[in-house]
Amino acid sequence: MNELTASVTSKDRMVTVKVGSQGQVVSMTFHTNGYREMAPAELAKVLTDSLNEARAAVGEQVAERIGRFDGMGETLRLSMTGGTELDEILEPLWAMRPGYEPEDQKKKTDRQEEFHG
Repeated sequence: MNELTASVTSKDRMVTVKVGSQGQVVSMTFHTNGYREMAPAELAKVLTDSLNEARAAVGEQVAERIGRFDGMGETLRLSMTGGTELDEILEPLWAMRPGYEPEDQKKKTDRQEEFHG
């Protein structure tokens, strides 16, 4: 994630800006000398628009990668406490354990059982 970047070239192709995953400016490359004749406010707008567009682009990349982990916490929780397709996969291994009792035959209690590792 730290190595993600996004580059945007201004509409007039005068400058390309590159930002990192946290929105930091990595580089600015001026392709023409047109900026020398621009009013300060005009140059500021070109730079601001380009930087904001690049930040939005890298933000989308970050969100896409983070989105892949959506629901992962719930899946891990269920796999540790039972209740996922992992139960079916692990059932033959659990059945080999001395004193194993299938889930549907266990006594239901309201308290959590102690783990004796």
